[in-house]
Amino acid sequence: MVNAEKFIAKAIEDIKEKSNGKKVVMALSGGVDSSVCAELAKRAIGENLMPIYVDTGLMRKGETKRIKELFSDLNLLTIDAGDEFFEALSGVTDPEEKRKVIGAKFIRIFEREAKKTGAAYLLQGTIYPDIIESEGGIKSHHNVGGLPYDIDFEGLIEPLIDLYKDEVREVAGALELPVEIQHRMPFPGPGLSVRCIGEVTKEKIAVVREANAIAEEEIVEKYSPWQCFAAVIGLGTGVKGDVRLHGWIVSVRAVYSRDAMTAEPVEISWETMHKIATRITAEIPEVARVVYDITPKPPATIEYE
Repeated sequence: MVNAEKFIAKAIEDIKEKSNGKKVVMALSGGVDSSVCAELAKRAIGENLMPIYVDTGLMRKGETKRIKELFSDLNLLTIDAGDEFFEALSGVTDPEEKRKVIGAKFIRIFEREAKKTGAAYLLQGTIYPDIIESEGGIKSHHNVGGLPYDIDFEGLIEPLIDLYKDEVREVAGALELPVEIQHRMPFPGPGLSVRCIGEVTKEKIAVVREANAIAEEEIVEKYSPWQCFAAVIGLGTGVKGDVRLHGWIVSVRAVYSRDAMTAEPVEISWETMHKIATRITAEIPEVARVVYDITPKPPATIEYE
């Protein structure tokens, strides 16, 4: 396990040294990894930190509003880039290609903003499991294997690259970050796009966003999972109001884990599963049926893509 106090002191010195007195663009998503990076960088370089939150149009329900509230003490630049991401993802169906498209789009946005201020470095919250899964061919994380080769920065700064998720949470506690941030469920960098099997469309994202919110509302407080979510996994037939429906199939998934390298499904009660299925099919007209995924990791990954 990490010695949080020693890690914090060393990370602050490393950020100071690697940034070389220049401005640094910070990719801030609001998850625990990037939040820890933001606090470390703020202590290390102060006003030379330029935190950016990119609203990709692929975020959870209410996410952008909440991120602005949580980081109101930072000079946070929020960029509405939904149209850019949907355009870039048009026609893309392969999961690896999605991640590469999204990784490239993030970088181009950060480069664009960096040029306006003369920022020379990009700081991001890459952690060790991101490296393992990207280099091991499991999936290309958008901030590792999904990065384009031609990055217009003098360098990357990745303070958490040797830590696992549970260690990052320890550091967050030592930094006295809000409990909500310390224990936020992991959310994929590519957002809801990897919870839509196949091509990403605004219609599918709207469906998965609402279904995801319902799943979180019904599961988080009762079961305290490591992660839970809903995904659109295909089309199927159903009946609503005596009318045949060709609608979306939504899969709900909830797991316990320590470091995301392995995971076990949460044993949700029949009552809870029934309520989730009833709510999703009633509140989202386009959904025909709901299933619950009980596959551990391995052999499955936690997310669908």
